[in-house]
Amino acid sequence: MLAGKKVLVVLPAYNAARTLERTFQDIPFDVVDEVLLVDDASRDETIAVARRLGIRTFVHERNLGYGRNQKTCYAEALKSGADIVVMVHPDYQYSPRIIPALAGLVASGEYEVAIGSRILGGKARQGGMPFYKYLANRVLTLFENLLLGAKLSEYHTGFRAFSRRVLETLPLLENSDDFVFDNQMLAQAIYFDFPIGEVSCPTRYFAEASSINFPRSMKYGLGVVITSIKFVLQKFGLAQYRIFSPTGHRLRAGAYYSESGVESQSVPDAEKQKE
Repeated sequence: MLAGKKVLVVLPAYNAARTLERTFQDIPFDVVDEVLLVDDASRDETIAVARRLGIRTFVHERNLGYGRNQKTCYAEALKSGADIVVMVHPDYQYSPRIIPALAGLVASGEYEVAIGSRILGGKARQGGMPFYKYLANRVLTLFENLLLGAKLSEYHTGFRAFSRRVLETLPLLENSDDFVFDNQMLAQAIYFDFPIGEVSCPTRYFAEASSINFPRSMKYGLGVVITSIKFVLQKFGLAQYRIFSPTGHRLRAGAYYSESGVESQSVPDAEKQKE
């Protein structure tokens, strides 16, 4: 715990069998109270590895998308009584050793959201980030800072921490089930005036680390632009969008966000956490 707050790590997983153990072993359990994983119908041995490691695991019976995976992650985290929720990809691209710094920003009460930035520190390219991804990151971040009125170093990291209040307030169910969910969530946090802190985070690009392909990257970039434009239009009262509406649909603790509402299930023998 940090400052008397329960810290829970969520791992949105898809085909993460080769990197899950390394990610899990680097989680600092002197700070983290619990870890849970949501598997989005992986085609590899992700669930088997999670069972062996004793990670509390939930399974989507079919692939529902990265954004839907996070919705289940956060709903289960709320049900578990988390005060601070840290989301990290289980592909070992980000360093879980930074979790205390991220969670600490939220535990301090000064920030409600914290992100692990690959750009702060200036070593993203040294970590193997492809040039086209780095360039797109910088261009999109400049565009978003101008339209959203913020000064973040990046919006596209998969390493974040949130207070319980953020997860209960943002209309997350209005967001995409695809990769642009991440970007929409930060735009919502800014729209609803939640303070966001940043820490420098090293990143690793290697064969086993997940990475969306170029066509999906283009789709993501377009989604980022559209989200930013919607933000501006709503701020100036020129349009209304559910993703920025205070009456938009919010998470319910313990709900499974599959199409049927019941497609996620707990893996019963994966309850024991690492001692």
